[in-house]
Amino acid sequence: MATLKQLKSEVKELDLEKNYQEACKNPEFANLVRTLPIDAKEAMKKTSQLENVLEEKSNCKNCKGLYMCKNAYPGHAIVPTVKENTIYFTYTPCTYQKQVVEKESEQNKKVRMKDIDYKLDKKQMPIIKWLDTFYQEYDKTKLMKGLYLHGSFGSGKTYLVSALLNELNMTKNVSIQISYFPDLLRNLKDFDDFSYNMNQLLTVDILLLDDIGAEKVTEWGRDEILGSILQERMEHHKTTFFTSNLTLKELEEHLSISSSGVDKVKARRIIERIKQLTIDLELVAENKRG
Repeated sequence: MATLKQLKSEVKELDLEKNYQEACKNPEFANLVRTLPIDAKEAMKKTSQLENVLEEKSNCKNCKGLYMCKNAYPGHAIVPTVKENTIYFTYTPCTYQKQVVEKESEQNKKVRMKDIDYKLDKKQMPIIKWLDTFYQEYDKTKLMKGLYLHGSFGSGKTYLVSALLNELNMTKNVSIQISYFPDLLRNLKDFDDFSYNMNQLLTVDILLLDDIGAEKVTEWGRDEILGSILQERMEHHKTTFFTSNLTLKELEEHLSISSSGVDKVKARRIIERIKQLTIDLELVAENKRG
């Protein structure tokens, strides 16, 4: 005789199958499932997320700019990736988002601490106070932990950290490098400048890896590049900052999935290095791009 737990499991499975069969009446949904190397059971479990993929794809089709974005994370669309018959979902930036990043990158090269509007958003104050304390106490001869600053899209994470780094560069002669992480990985594939660029990343006084988690994960990028940078900077007590839209837990999941498969051990190793290099803080504020 079936137990109550077994009965509940069977009911749940029947509900999943019903929802899946209903979703398959949509030709676009059925076509999406056909393009993914998964079995029906996995598709049934992820029906609602797959429907979200189609909804966001439709939103993007008629979008005229970030101000129109209807997706869960403005400027990004959810994309399914399959590894070993399991669907994972990641967010990829759209063309408009990439344009914003390029523009902000130029602006962030010039921003200073005095440019921060302390009255604009009170939710930023704990972060601003941390940055101000770091600036006051910074000493090249001491081991100084950086910041893993994560939070909502467009909340000003990169702007705030860039203001601190630029201030240190201008007033305390601190060498800095601000690198948008997805572009950094692309640029490092130019082997003519590989050694020079890697040496800069390893030896600069303070490094900001901006928007980590927005990159497409590969074993080379995760293990050979990111892992090497973090290990070297740990060993030589070099201060490192990160900004991300992902929590450390979400980043670990993101880093575990590469084109070669799922590797939770290597992802965990990266996260442990980040934890040793930084203080983990969250910035949840209104979208400044908005």
